[in-house]
Amino acid sequence: MVSLLSAGGVFGIIAACIIALIIIIVLIRCIVIVPQASTVIVQRLGKYRKTLSAGFHILTPIIESKVAVVSLKEKVADFPPQPVITKDNVTMQIDTVVYYQITDPKLYTYGVEKPVQAIENLTATTLRNLLGDLELDQTLTSRDTINHKMRAILDEATDPWGIKINRVELKNILPPRDIQEAMEKQMRAERQKREAILTADGQKQAAILQAEGEKESAILRAEAKRVQMVTEAQGQAEALLKVYEAQAQGMKMINDANPNAAYVTLKGFEALEKVSMNPATKLIIPSDIQNVTGLLASMKEVVSDKQTQKSNK
Repeated sequence: MVSLLSAGGVFGIIAACIIALIIIIVLIRCIVIVPQASTVIVQRLGKYRKTLSAGFHILTPIIESKVAVVSLKEKVADFPPQPVITKDNVTMQIDTVVYYQITDPKLYTYGVEKPVQAIENLTATTLRNLLGDLELDQTLTSRDTINHKMRAILDEATDPWGIKINRVELKNILPPRDIQEAMEKQMRAERQKREAILTADGQKQAAILQAEGEKESAILRAEAKRVQMVTEAQGQAEALLKVYEAQAQGMKMINDANPNAAYVTLKGFEALEKVSMNPATKLIIPSDIQNVTGLLASMKEVVSDKQTQKSNK
């Protein structure tokens, strides 16, 4: 009997320990610690109850349970290349990168099944719709426009899912190989054309500058020659003026000295001597030199009379 009682006591202790352990486990499971930038969706008996923010929380045992942990951080989805046909029937491979953020954890949890896959499919269909209205050249040069339109369309479509689309970027645009080769040839031709235009323009500018330099040089040479001629003419005029002034001064001094007949005769002989020194001059000397001397004296008197009359006036 004692052994049965002792055995029953052991089983009671074990059962109590098991029950206590179960209670501890349940209580531990009811404690929820939510990290920063995260939320926890809580259900009560299979129905949405509340959304737990960052911090310490205790759930009602058995009745309440957490369904999902939703991160509020911005996320990046890099989708694989998608085949897209442009308006001019060119098939290209385009991969996109979508930056999104969960703004409503409840809608994100209950709004759509597999939200990332839904965003990927929506991105592919939107991309095909947009690029189907554009030609190849427009597609390659309108990335910003396509990104802006896709972001607006995706943001509106994902709003019921509690998702905010922040940015959409076309990562790579890969046209077919033959199109790439044709574009490379066209690009090389454009570069060669620009190079030829720049070379011709440079040669033209160089020729213009050279012609302008030659023109300015000719103008400067002509101006220098003109200045030289003017300076030489002025120098010659001043020299002649000095000579004439000296001759006039000499004649005035001679007249003021009142030269006699002998001086006049001597000057006449000197004049005749200078004339006779010229080999091209034929000199006929009259036999009566005295008459010549008298003629010179008479001329001297006439000159003296004229100068006297001018001074009196």
